[in-house]
Amino acid sequence: MLRQGLLFVKRSLGGAAEWRISDAVGQKYPRFASPLSNVASDAGDSEEDLRVFIVAGEPSGDVIGSRLMGSLRRLSPKPLRFAGVGGANMEKEGLDSVFKMEDITVMGAAELFPHMFRIWRRLRQTVAEAVDFEPHVVVTVDAKGFSFRVLRSLTAIYEKKKEQPPFLVHYVAPSYWAWKGGDARLDSMKEFVDHLLCILPFEAPMCKAHGLGATFVGHPVLEDAYMNVPSAEHSAPRNWEIQGFGTNFREKHGTKIISVLPGSRVQEVKRMLPLFRIAMHRLAEDYPHIKAVVPTAQSSVVTNMVQESVSRWEIPAIVVPAASDLEKYDAFAASDAGLCTSGTASMQLLLARVPSVVAYRANPITEWLIKSRTKLEYISLPNILLNSPVVPEALFGECTPERLASLLKQVLEDHQMQELQRTSADQVLSMLSPPSSSLLHSSGALLIEDEHSEKPSMAAAATILEFFGLMNSPKKSPISY
Repeated sequence: MLRQGLLFVKRSLGGAAEWRISDAVGQKYPRFASPLSNVASDAGDSEEDLRVFIVAGEPSGDVIGSRLMGSLRRLSPKPLRFAGVGGANMEKEGLDSVFKMEDITVMGAAELFPHMFRIWRRLRQTVAEAVDFEPHVVVTVDAKGFSFRVLRSLTAIYEKKKEQPPFLVHYVAPSYWAWKGGDARLDSMKEFVDHLLCILPFEAPMCKAHGLGATFVGHPVLEDAYMNVPSAEHSAPRNWEIQGFGTNFREKHGTKIISVLPGSRVQEVKRMLPLFRIAMHRLAEDYPHIKAVVPTAQSSVVTNMVQESVSRWEIPAIVVPAASDLEKYDAFAASDAGLCTSGTASMQLLLARVPSVVAYRANPITEWLIKSRTKLEYISLPNILLNSPVVPEALFGECTPERLASLLKQVLEDHQMQELQRTSADQVLSMLSPPSSSLLHSSGALLIEDEHSEKPSMAAAATILEFFGLMNSPKKSPISY
């Protein structure tokens, strides 16, 4: 078929030539130089804007997408035009979302069924908007269920029209490595993905072994560490630690505080927050002066749900509505421990060096599918990377209020466990930091002293722009953000 043939030729030449951004480190990255496709040559040679269609389907993807948009602007020597689907963060970067991102923010197999018609309608709308936009590159961020259907649909449309498709990129490689039969699913991705931007160090070699273009760009959560980097400094702390301002928070709200993070999706909050409520009530029997702080996602639906639920809690609780990252990390800095639903929050607590407990429950069908298909013993990323239960987990049927309260009490009282989590954080975050050879210090698009150069989103943006041969072109004017 046309697309497979083009991809074969492109990857064949791309694999034969490699580029080095930093000879000192010597790590090689695939070079897309000498672009074969019309889309690459047109975008690289013409004076027109580089058109980027970007899709995020959940809050964490919205943050990743917004940072990628900012880094693309910072690096690109050409004007950029964005279209697609995203949330509040991507809209702050100038995206006019096709529809509200919450329309497609659904997690879990069984949880998906009641929303199938709406999601199918939004899928068709997204694909139609993408085709009308005539993008040079399409970037989907995480949310593989929706993202891969978008990419498959676009591939089929361009094949039918016998036209060269845009460069198709997926940011956050799916964790097929964790699933039985995952290798076969990696093989199938070659049909509709040109390049994967990987956030775990072992993913890129695995993807390449299956014929997929892939680059390790670092874990997006590390970018949070730039929030408290003074403008006079040029990089985040090398141990990737965030120290929020917790003193005022403690003085105002008390001295024994637990950060409670039920999730960013409606389904997660509905399922986890009642469990967390009872767990905190049980914990208060041993710590009568305890308080909970609950930062919410930047979603009005989730925020309203959390505020309504927490207003009925038996213990004092402070809701930080639509919490910014700064507000969230200030709350973490005041906290003695954290209780979170498995996901991005566990990594944010790690960045803040807050000892924590990770919890997870889902629809019984979804839980059965996970238990029957996974190859992993743990669910939280720190434990997976270290292959050790450094962070206590309460999963599935064992995720009960009594179990959560018991684990929280252990975390609060066991100083060795607290220290183990803090020291393990250094090791985990070092593993997830972007390789220095991806920092493009030699590029005319970026100065060595640029304080943003070590961000994962910069490595991701550079990988995309290199396909179009734009990384050696100096910017015509500086971009600030």
